[in-house]
Amino acid sequence: MKEKNTALQIKEALETKLSGHFGATPDTATERQVYKAVILCVKDILTQKRALFREEVKKQHPKKIYYLCMEFLIGPSLRNNLKNLGIEDEYRKVLADMGFDLDSIYAAEPDPGLGNGGLGRLAACFMDSLATLEYPATGFSICYEYGLFKQKIVDGNQLELPDNWLKDGEGWLVPRNDKQFTVRFGGHVSEKWTEQGLEIVHESYDEVVAVPYDIMISGNNSKAVNNLRLWRAHSNTQINMSLFSQGEYVKAMQENTNAELISKVLYPSDDHEGGKLLRLSQQYFLVSASLQSIISDHLKTYGSLAGFADKVAIHINDTHPALVIPEIMRIFMDQYSYSWDEAWKIVTSVVSYTNHTVLPEALEKWNTDIFRIKLPRIYMIVEEINRRFCADLWNIYPGDWGRISSMAIVAYNQVRMANLSVVASHTVNGVSALHSNILKDTVFHDFYKAMPEKFTNVTNGIAHRRWLCYSNPELSSLLTECIGDGFRKDPVQLKNFLKFRDDAAVLARLESIKKHNKERFARYLEEKTGEKIDTSTIFDVQVKRIHEYKRQTLNVLKIVEYYNELKENPNANIAPCTFIFGGKAAPGYYFAKDIIKLIWSIGEEIRSDKRLRDIIRVIYLEDYNVSTAEILMPASDISEQISLAGKEASGTGCMKFMINGALTVGTLDGANVEMQEAVGRDNIYIFGLTSTEVDDLWRNGYDAAHYARHNDRLMGVMNTLRSGFAGNSFSNIVNYFIYNHNVSDPYMCLADFEPYMNASRLARLDYANRELWLRKSLTNIAGAGFFAADRSIRDYAENIWHIKPVK
Repeated sequence: MKEKNTALQIKEALETKLSGHFGATPDTATERQVYKAVILCVKDILTQKRALFREEVKKQHPKKIYYLCMEFLIGPSLRNNLKNLGIEDEYRKVLADMGFDLDSIYAAEPDPGLGNGGLGRLAACFMDSLATLEYPATGFSICYEYGLFKQKIVDGNQLELPDNWLKDGEGWLVPRNDKQFTVRFGGHVSEKWTEQGLEIVHESYDEVVAVPYDIMISGNNSKAVNNLRLWRAHSNTQINMSLFSQGEYVKAMQENTNAELISKVLYPSDDHEGGKLLRLSQQYFLVSASLQSIISDHLKTYGSLAGFADKVAIHINDTHPALVIPEIMRIFMDQYSYSWDEAWKIVTSVVSYTNHTVLPEALEKWNTDIFRIKLPRIYMIVEEINRRFCADLWNIYPGDWGRISSMAIVAYNQVRMANLSVVASHTVNGVSALHSNILKDTVFHDFYKAMPEKFTNVTNGIAHRRWLCYSNPELSSLLTECIGDGFRKDPVQLKNFLKFRDDAAVLARLESIKKHNKERFARYLEEKTGEKIDTSTIFDVQVKRIHEYKRQTLNVLKIVEYYNELKENPNANIAPCTFIFGGKAAPGYYFAKDIIKLIWSIGEEIRSDKRLRDIIRVIYLEDYNVSTAEILMPASDISEQISLAGKEASGTGCMKFMINGALTVGTLDGANVEMQEAVGRDNIYIFGLTSTEVDDLWRNGYDAAHYARHNDRLMGVMNTLRSGFAGNSFSNIVNYFIYNHNVSDPYMCLADFEPYMNASRLARLDYANRELWLRKSLTNIAGAGFFAADRSIRDYAENIWHIKPVK
């Protein structure tokens, strides 16, 4: 009876939305109108749940976590929300009765352009877990009008097209014009003593209005609904009607346009002065608006800022939001008359920092001249933080100028955001055990020696409900049959699946599920691109941002070696394989674009050769995104996680492949180390140099050409690259590996080539032994529970933020 009532309620709600918003009925409505009506109905449910949850929060006055990140790669929300709310089946039936297919409705939803890679996807996974575990949380970011870019591959060249996702994706946004704040840029700052004390005077500044747009984040079978608050920038000045009346339309709109640029595009290119200024403006805009919102809500609840540090935890996800540190100081001192020491105590009590990289070029630094001009008051505060910190260091390390200058926040005409984050945060964590150790041993070694109590580790995790339960429903059903459905809320229970490792019927089901998922991906690819692939081949997948350290180039060397073998001997014993790549190169990263062109060209060359294409295929997925990943990952057989040891902080794609039963070919880098511990050495294909061996090899002098000179097959690969594919020579890639005037092969692909080939050949050999491979696959699924975001969030909540769920 309850289901009938629910179905009737859903039908009535949809009809009301269609009529009220579109003047349509189920018989006359278009699919897009129905899609929007469904979103409106789900938003109503979420709004009601959020109101009830907020009432509980108000009664209990718990400490809250505010999570700041420049990106949240949330992916489409409709399916996630329907499944989290437990009403997907009812909606499917009601829509079918109306003549609409829910899967087609899902396909109409664009991927929000709010993130780009692992950083944003991790933040999105954490929001999912925070809501599911019923922690009071708010995420903060920017409501970008355009995402990074839509990737188009034309003759192997990456073209960047505008990603105008808001056109069809704004349905989930809830505008909150009642919660807007102003943010100041530029101008002049002076000090004035009054009877009340020192007063900071800020004049001739530009003011931008931050308008919030909320996305409600549901939890799975949970009472909690949290907010992801996104800020959109608007001008605080009216249009200049005098200029407009004179026909000076561009000038009349100039100030509005300049303000709105701040929230226009995710990660604007920063290889020029204008791009750097815009990125700095975005970062300050985010933290200032977010902090004003946090303080406003706190005052509304408690009436004063007393006890602020007991009720607020602020987490900065990488260094982009690090300006929240001086902004706390500014607001508490300049607006609420706190002393320096009082404001600093609040900062060091509420702020925590996750580092996501060991690459020196990724540790943000700002030119002091740009910083001072754009953020004059903030620069004054940062300088004073630096002065006091360096004075403290002098007491610890008297006369050690080298150490003090390397630890300084401001030095050599730069503001070092990572140093600021470490100095001000009460806790600093890496995102895998290896990464956290590297931070302590190298990147932040001096800080660790001076303040070891700050450093800890929280290994990353994924939203296992989205990436297993929702993306791979057949596997989820099998797990439920074998071990019950407890793993949905307690992913550690996946370990119970290991009991079925020798169950022939379960292994047969696993094989059938993988076959169906490969067929589903093949249909998706053909519909999207016209490309047909053989689902009986091994799906060998590497999908991630295109970067030298991620070593798509090493994967390419392997494929070219197979290509050479088959050219020389068409009957060579090489298992049929489809190599699948995906990922974007930063617009100004030209070598990464060359890598894309190389992969595409190899694919074209093989496609034109019938003998070759029956054995190996190379596919480059254009504009790879969350929606594609949800179909690809359940279909994958081999997961390529082959970054140079010591360079990948953690990775989360590796975990999504693992939980879907793919086997990893990888180095001892990032989370691979802990994955090996979870499944055992025999169930993962580890190869290559360790991070210690990498350091030793650099120290002793790495000669990349040596490896090519002493390996005929590797030299053959170099010669083939020079000859080229699909009419394109890749001599520049050869030069990169062995003839670079600066540093040849900086990520040691040639040193790891032979071990990588051996690991790959072993994986293909094992794949042919179906029973062995399926047992390994099952072991990986069973061992994936540790790598769930639920575990990560509990670690943060208990050990760093000190927050508790709302009961």
